[in-house]
Amino acid sequence: MTRLSVEMLAADSVEPITSAGHARLGIAVLAGIAVIVLLITRFKLHAFLALTIGSLALGAFAGAPLDKAIASFTTGLGSTVAGVGVLIALGAILGKLLADSGGADQIVDTILARAGGRSMPWAMVLIASAIGLPLFFEVGIVLLIPVVLMVAKRGNYSLMRIGVPALAGLSVMHALIPPHPGPLAAIDTVKANLGLTLALGIVVAVPTVIIAGPLFSRFAARWVDVPAPDRMIPQRPSEELEKRPGFGVTVATIMLPVVMMLSKALVDIVVDDPGHLVQRVFDVVGSPLIALLAAVLVGMFTLGRPAGFSKERLSSAVEKGLMPIAGILLIVGAGGGFKQTLIDSGVGQMILEISKDWSIPALLLAWLIAVAIRLATGSATVATISAAGLAAPLAADLSTTHTALLVLAIGAGSVFFSHVNDAGFWLVKEYFGLGVGQTVKTWSVMETIISVVGGGVVLLLSLVI
Repeated sequence: MTRLSVEMLAADSVEPITSAGHARLGIAVLAGIAVIVLLITRFKLHAFLALTIGSLALGAFAGAPLDKAIASFTTGLGSTVAGVGVLIALGAILGKLLADSGGADQIVDTILARAGGRSMPWAMVLIASAIGLPLFFEVGIVLLIPVVLMVAKRGNYSLMRIGVPALAGLSVMHALIPPHPGPLAAIDTVKANLGLTLALGIVVAVPTVIIAGPLFSRFAARWVDVPAPDRMIPQRPSEELEKRPGFGVTVATIMLPVVMMLSKALVDIVVDDPGHLVQRVFDVVGSPLIALLAAVLVGMFTLGRPAGFSKERLSSAVEKGLMPIAGILLIVGAGGGFKQTLIDSGVGQMILEISKDWSIPALLLAWLIAVAIRLATGSATVATISAAGLAAPLAADLSTTHTALLVLAIGAGSVFFSHVNDAGFWLVKEYFGLGVGQTVKTWSVMETIISVVGGGVVLLLSLVI
């Protein structure tokens, strides 16, 4: 039992933990997660506060002094924010520029002008995937809901036939593709290669979004046949603008950081010499910080100027883009603190030791851990960060490719069956005017399909690469 006291949170020892130690650690983890779930669901406490209290509770249940638990939590919070905080901020600024300039509306209108009939669900999933790449899920929903409702109403389409593909595109991007907070934090935790994770994430995302979006929407439309609610059609941002950026330049701006990060991954594979000048250049060019910073600076000219934004308006857009992410940054940071408390308590080492006796693959184990935390907390970001902390020791024996797949397995597991403890559940319900049962039949099932299909594709890839 003494292995769970001061030494457990302070030492770097990796000696095997006793069976009694496993039992107490397991109870401590369950108790810590139970505290977080109870605070979020029963007492409606903000996830940042719930994660903070849950981390301290975990340390206490593990038998550690409070000062050691606090040190672990603050260390994890600081390192997580240092690793992904600036990237989240830059992504938020780019998303705000995209929305306020009318660039997002330009992409939507251009694609819809060329789509119709049976191709409309495919157009919606394409729009959502493009828009969802630089945007947080909630922002993407707010942007796309007016389009979904207007298309369904004017074209006399089933709301679910149009809405489900849009939601699927946003959700898949949120779960699998950096620079979204969850994947970024997981990459930082397990020390995965960002460019490789991004490339493999796109490979996993394509079949996943097709199955969960256009294909599943056929069934969703039969199960829940509801009209588009007129009261929920808000004004689009570009309706206040006299002009907006063109389709090509908007898409190019969105794809710029993706191309830069993927180019680094490609050079790493082709050159494979850390001292080579070309690789050193692309290590800088393709770093997430430089890629997103470049996209933001370019976006000020390619998105802001065509929309007629003055310097003051651009500055205001940056400021307004940063304001809503305070909560996200704190949740991500607190999730990192919880992760570090798990690691310092020896939970990661315990999972590594126990899993050696199991015949379950590391990727499947990581997916299951993320599923369990997602069902308990309702937050995909919390599930991703916490599961990454628990599964991090599993990455030690994995190749670079399989470490990237580990991140994607966690991301896929993090969106499993959204239900009443998930803010996204209520957001979709209210915007689409659905009942709780109807939301479960459509949104919740769609999220589960994304999780299962995404996890399955990751496992299949692990067998061939």
